[in-house]
Amino acid sequence: MKVKLSLFVGAVLSATVFAAVAVAAVSGTTSVRSHHFTKTWGTKHAHINCAWAAGMCTEIQADLQRKLFHHYVGHDEPSVLFNSNTPGSGNHMSYKVTLPKDPSPSHPTQKGKSYQFELSGADWFGMAMCDTQSFPEQVKTCPPDSNKNILDPRVSPKHVGEAYMEMQFYPPGWIPWPTWQVAVGASACSATQWCAALNIDSLSFNPVTQQANNTTCLNQVGEEYVNFAFVTKNGKSQAPANPLDATTQGTYTPHPKQDLFMRPGDNLRVSFTDTKNGLRVTIHDLSTGKSGSMTASKANGFAQIKYDPTGSSCTAIPYNFHPMYSTSSKKTRVTWAAGAYNVAEDTEIGHFQSCLGPKKIPATQFGLLKNGKPTICPPGNKEGETAGKGAHNEPSDSNLDDAFCFPGSEALRIHISGCSYTNIGFDGYSYQPVWPNGNTKLHPTPFRFTSPLTGKKYNLQYKQAAISVDLPDIESQLPWQHCDRIAGTGCTHIPFTDDKAPALFYPFYSITHTKIGCVWQMGNKMPHSNDFGGVKQYGPLYAQWYTEGAGPAQKRFNDFYGPRKGNPCPQK
Repeated sequence: MKVKLSLFVGAVLSATVFAAVAVAAVSGTTSVRSHHFTKTWGTKHAHINCAWAAGMCTEIQADLQRKLFHHYVGHDEPSVLFNSNTPGSGNHMSYKVTLPKDPSPSHPTQKGKSYQFELSGADWFGMAMCDTQSFPEQVKTCPPDSNKNILDPRVSPKHVGEAYMEMQFYPPGWIPWPTWQVAVGASACSATQWCAALNIDSLSFNPVTQQANNTTCLNQVGEEYVNFAFVTKNGKSQAPANPLDATTQGTYTPHPKQDLFMRPGDNLRVSFTDTKNGLRVTIHDLSTGKSGSMTASKANGFAQIKYDPTGSSCTAIPYNFHPMYSTSSKKTRVTWAAGAYNVAEDTEIGHFQSCLGPKKIPATQFGLLKNGKPTICPPGNKEGETAGKGAHNEPSDSNLDDAFCFPGSEALRIHISGCSYTNIGFDGYSYQPVWPNGNTKLHPTPFRFTSPLTGKKYNLQYKQAAISVDLPDIESQLPWQHCDRIAGTGCTHIPFTDDKAPALFYPFYSITHTKIGCVWQMGNKMPHSNDFGGVKQYGPLYAQWYTEGAGPAQKRFNDFYGPRKGNPCPQK
């Protein structure tokens, strides 16, 4: 590396910051507080800490990141968006999915070899949700499944409260849950099997008054907080889903006998519908006949966090989370998020960086040492990208984003030492040409999914698809990129690395036909596929309007947006 990241990441990776991470990730308590859950589910309270680049969290727009966190906390999120004017298309849909298969775990550091967890910590399906205690807290009601909730911030700041749902799939093989999830990103439920969880992300911030929640509550659950529950075989959560009552051993520790585990290569049907008790996701494993579900309900411990900026306590309000809109379009968005979408599939990338060399990374529970500082790739080791010509192989001590690291000996099956902090240098595995390309001996098969179907019987097509990415939201915060989200200049499809040169590679979507029909897939060039011009598919800069204070709404270019002609990959 020619440029150290002290201007950007140095402030993030400070002793004070990491002490705060340690407190947030694991605070001592022996029982949960919700009166809906009187049983002790674990020995420690824990929550997903979105303030430290947790790979589980929705990307918020950069202006809010600066105000709330004072540093970049988001994620690189290429996405496929699905739009339809059919009533119910914003809350009732079904996809088919084929889960990736990894290459052999033998010789895991072989030149050019890759695994799914190195490329994407989670693939997920999303949807906008009602949450009257979440941003922007201007209207006390939120009629579910209704386009009455659509409002342009240029017209009025009085929008209903809103959250975003991410139904996430987690690849197997590396560090097990909950070891590194609570502090930073997604992890493995099993050595060989996939699992899934329902996440709902909310934001304790009023954009008109510019107030966050009270300090006590922020210390316990954070500014951006997550309701989380694994998909289980009986549809009942194994512990409270809300971040105030969640526990390490209950909420965030997978249980093979209770949770739905899926094999690599399995074909799934993933369906969403609203019920009187909240949104329900159901996963049918078509390959094994097994199924599981999760409902975002009070009964499963889902709850709002009371927005009380002048108070001195933190309160979980049991809540059934319902979808926010009837249809899906550019107008049915979450107005605090960077993404320009409602119904979408997202590939969460940019979290893994290997750490190879003679010096060992200490084994820790959450990638945190006893002094509250993160584990790092030890000086003298290398980032160790193995993609070949043009790949980075920089010394670890020049890379301040090589943090929250784990030794390969702790992995469940694929024993690679690596770091999981957000790779703001754009030179980790996600930015190497080691994505799926048809070579299954070296690379995983892609995460494949169909376009959704809506209608009461899941028999109606979505008329429009688009491909989008939030790169401008990230690039605008890098001192070497010069991306101006206000003017819409200096933002690029291939981001600049910390060496001030374009990244070696950036993945893209393509469509092809398999046994389950026409499917979308993320990766490199694939045989018999249409990739819409590679990275050109992400399209031009796209402007959105945001409420910032009591004055006029502000225009920001947080995304590239590439609409396709109709829906090029309809589901049969």
